[in-house]
Amino acid sequence: MVTLRLFTALLVGLLLRSQLGTAQVHHEQAILEAIGKELAIPGWDLNSSDFCSWHSISCSSNSSMVERLNLSGFRLQGNVTLISELKALKWLDLSNNNFQGSIPPAFGNLSELQFLDLSFNMFRNSIPGELGRLKNLRALNLSNNWLTGSVPDELEGLENLHYFQIFTNKLSGFIPMWVGNLTNLRVFAAYENEFSGDIPVNLGLHSELLLLNLHSNQLEGTIPESIFAMEKLEFLVLTNNKLTGTIPESIGNCKGLLNIRIGNNKLIGGIPRTIGNLSSLAYFEADNNTLSGEIVSGFAKCSNLTLLNLASNGFSGTIPPELGELNNLQELIVPGNNLYGEIPTPVLRCKNLNKLDLSNNKFNGTIPGDICNTTKLQFLLLGQNSLKGEIPREIGNCVKLLELQLGSNYLTGSIPHEIGHMKNLQITLNLSHNHLHGQLPKDLGKLDKLVSLDVSNNQLSGNIPVELKGMLSLIEVNFSNNQFTGPIPAFAPFEKSLNSSFLGNKGLCGEPLSSDCGYGFEHNDYHHRVSYRLILTVVGSGLAIFTSVTVVVLLFMMREKQEKTTKEAGNTTDETCSKPVIIAGNVFVENLKQAIDFDAIVKAVRKDTNKISSGTFSNVYRADMPSGMILSVKSLKSMDKTIIHHQSKMIRELEKLSKLCHDNLSRPIGFAIYEDVVLLLHQYYPNGTLAQFLHESSQKPEYEPDWPTRLSIAIGVAEGLAFLHHVAIIHLDVSSGNVFLDSKFTPLVAEVEISRLLDPSRGTASISAVAGSFGYIPPEYAYTMQVTAPGNVYSYGVVLLEILTTRLPVDEAFGEGVDLVRWVHGASARGETPEQILDARLSTISFAWRKEMLAALKIALMCTDTIPAKRPRMKKVVEMLQEITQS
Repeated sequence: MVTLRLFTALLVGLLLRSQLGTAQVHHEQAILEAIGKELAIPGWDLNSSDFCSWHSISCSSNSSMVERLNLSGFRLQGNVTLISELKALKWLDLSNNNFQGSIPPAFGNLSELQFLDLSFNMFRNSIPGELGRLKNLRALNLSNNWLTGSVPDELEGLENLHYFQIFTNKLSGFIPMWVGNLTNLRVFAAYENEFSGDIPVNLGLHSELLLLNLHSNQLEGTIPESIFAMEKLEFLVLTNNKLTGTIPESIGNCKGLLNIRIGNNKLIGGIPRTIGNLSSLAYFEADNNTLSGEIVSGFAKCSNLTLLNLASNGFSGTIPPELGELNNLQELIVPGNNLYGEIPTPVLRCKNLNKLDLSNNKFNGTIPGDICNTTKLQFLLLGQNSLKGEIPREIGNCVKLLELQLGSNYLTGSIPHEIGHMKNLQITLNLSHNHLHGQLPKDLGKLDKLVSLDVSNNQLSGNIPVELKGMLSLIEVNFSNNQFTGPIPAFAPFEKSLNSSFLGNKGLCGEPLSSDCGYGFEHNDYHHRVSYRLILTVVGSGLAIFTSVTVVVLLFMMREKQEKTTKEAGNTTDETCSKPVIIAGNVFVENLKQAIDFDAIVKAVRKDTNKISSGTFSNVYRADMPSGMILSVKSLKSMDKTIIHHQSKMIRELEKLSKLCHDNLSRPIGFAIYEDVVLLLHQYYPNGTLAQFLHESSQKPEYEPDWPTRLSIAIGVAEGLAFLHHVAIIHLDVSSGNVFLDSKFTPLVAEVEISRLLDPSRGTASISAVAGSFGYIPPEYAYTMQVTAPGNVYSYGVVLLEILTTRLPVDEAFGEGVDLVRWVHGASARGETPEQILDARLSTISFAWRKEMLAALKIALMCTDTIPAKRPRMKKVVEMLQEITQS
């Protein structure tokens, strides 16, 4: 009897548990259906009861409860509060979408949550303290939103937190002391906020901190010793703050340190000699401080050192010859110090040296003849020193040089014609402010890629050679203050220059100077010349008086208008008061100026409904002009204020880029600046981005297989990147989201101007941490923190894999920690054939298509090789892809 009762009780318990499980499943189903409808999630079959098979969902094996929800990168918007009803959730990724409003406090009810990523959205207001209830949380990423206020103390309870990322927001106040008490903390990234006060003195004292990135805040005080206490630190980025004091000696205890960026602060003292203990160090940047003393020879022990940037400090003495032992050194940047002595020839033996910047120091002696012993040198900046002697003819051996700065020295002799052998010279040739004489070599005309030429303030003579018309890329010139004679060659870059670029040459005539060559008074006698000049003087005086009177009248009228406006200000509406003021703006394309309305542009970007996409460095909006024209307007993130402070430089760079002629580049057609926002104007492309074409359009019922179109797009993107590399521009964010398609599906690589407005070697803005989109960033970037041409090739390889597979670069379906590249490279290990990787909707159409796709796959595998040196150059990639179409 007792046994029967026990059996009955057990049976009832099982039935109740079954019913409870069924009820839970039904509840999960209802919640997911509601979430799917609210957010319009693509790929969710709301009519199917098997929600565990839906895209981006993973369930527990025993209870069919949702444990992982990955909705990253779908550009979703709507209310996400309902997600808090999925009680078994352990992993929630809502990054890279368009969610707005506050972060739901209800997320604090997800007690099982271990991973929460809300980055790259538009969440506003403060961080909810309720998130502090997530005791199991190991990773919290709230970065790249519009969050304000301080970090709530309730988060102190997140004792299991390993990764704490809150960068690129508008958070303020102090960095809480309790962050230093998180014993499991490995990564703390809070850069690009408005934090003030000191760095907590216990930060790193109780945890094995691997990465600390606090750049671009308003932090003060010293660099605390605590961050080096556990000797595990690998990345230290404190750039752009107000830090004082010295660099701690204990920095040398962290043998695994790869990256030290402490530039743009107020640090004093010398570099600790313990720096030589950091054998893994690849990147040391301490520019724009008040550091002093000598450059320590201990750097020579850092055998992996790639970049050494000590610019704009007070260093003195000579460059240690021991630095010549650094075989991996690519950039030595020390301008703006008090260094002296000969140009360090041992450093020129560094076989990988790419950039040598010794400008604005006190270097003397001569330019060595073996200046180009290093075959990879592309940037040689020796201006503003005390160099003497002649420019060696061997300078012509610098065949890979892109920029040569020798201005403001004491160089003598003539300009060697061998400079014309440097066919890759593109950015600048600056020989100004020296004592050079003789004629300009005709061979300079062979520099058909050169953008800027400055030979001003020398004693150069003779004619400006007509052969210089071969400099087809020339934009900026300066021949002023020399002894040139004769006519200025009729050449568009000369004629469009300011007349100041030719002044100070008494015998020079022609456009853009006002003096004619061989006409007018120059052929008359002396008295006629005097009369002519007298007439000009009288006319000029009259014009000056007229101009002065006109200016006074206009100022008076403007003042009256201003006073009238002030009196009527009380009657203006709030909308008028809040109307943004355009600080600067221009349209580079003459026939578009009448069609573009700057006020309409500003109104468009202030409406979130006009947003097209959100990238690493910018948001893109659609702007409809009153003229009927449609623009694509890019609003820059993070670096707006820095760019605004250097407006003239920005405008020059944009003007240069607007003249880049290539069918596969999206060039800026203008810009506008208001308040602290920089807007870049582009043509609008109705077919959207390549990412949308591959991952959205291909999912629609009306989709038709399109391999020839895709191959054409792949070639176009490769050609655009190859051209950029040809003109010495490295793209900062190669991805399918930054490739636009015009009405004929011709691809245009976008975001090109970002690489010219932001300098990746400076450690400013997002460059020091997020140069690129997730899934496209090459593996070597993690330790070099540098954007390179081989890195661009890797990113392109990811785009090519997207085209071939129609898969996202990062997809949960690949497995944890596996991205598209690893998934493809690991196919053979899984026993899969190359054909199984390709998009079957394309590869099964015809044998010819499949053959071409397999050939393209081989190219993609080469591009995504883990070793940068094994990747082909973009020019070679173009050739290989074109061979596919020809065969």
